[in-house]
Amino acid sequence: MNAMNYKGYSARVDYDDDDEIFFGRIAGIRDGVSFHSETVAGLKAAFHEAVDDYVETCAKIGKSPQRPYSGNLMLRVDPSVHSKVAMAAELAGKSLNQWGEEVLREAAEKQIA
Repeated sequence: MNAMNYKGYSARVDYDDDDEIFFGRIAGIRDGVSFHSETVAGLKAAFHEAVDDYVETCAKIGKSPQRPYSGNLMLRVDPSVHSKVAMAAELAGKSLNQWGEEVLREAAEKQIA
């Protein structure tokens, strides 16, 4: 996965071989904000412009721009996984939330890096 980051927003980036363009979409918000370019440098500029335009448009219409995620995460897992996770957290001397945040952060950083 390829990602770009700017002003607290992230975007997933892909390449369309048929049209020979890079394209992206701001991730983590419900509003659909996308951008594209034929070059990497142009894509970066288009992403920055898309974020800036999004924030400015929201201000003009009196809407708060959506920020990626609130920090609350709800997961449904198999009870056996829940048991193992709770035990791992306890053995690490952490709450389930602390342990889960640490494990998820490490996994996400590996994926995004």
